Amino acid sequence: EVQLVESGGGLVQAGGSLRLSCAASGFSFDDYAIVWFRQAPGKEREGVSCISSSDGSTYYADSMKGRFTISSDNAKNTVYLQMNSLKPEDTAVYYCAALRGSCYSGSYYLYVMDYWGKGTLVTVSS
Repeated sequence: EVQLVESGGGLVQAGGSLRLSCAASGFSFDDYAIVWFRQAPGKEREGVSCISSSDGSTYYADSMKGRFTISSDNAKNTVYLQMNSLKPEDTAVYYCAALRGSCYSGSYYLYVMDYWGKGTLVTVSS
């Protein structure tokens, strides 16, 4: 059974940090990129970051560059999203997803994801 399980969400004050985890199982982790998306209330889902499990290449949405860091522990089939300098506008449900292949030179958000997690809520208070 394929599973992507997010954890690490919660309530944090503006300027604070959180680290999200995405634990993957049931598929060949090395053959996929892992993508973080988020969806804020009343807004469309947006791509946050992507990491290719095969070569470790990473991509970020412009508004996250310099604040968020994606990393992968391939031995644990787990991807992390370190989020620093959080802002109230970062409040959203954060989802991880698996995309077969790679991050496609940063165009990952244009592709249909193969698997999805159920999401974890991040709330940033002002």
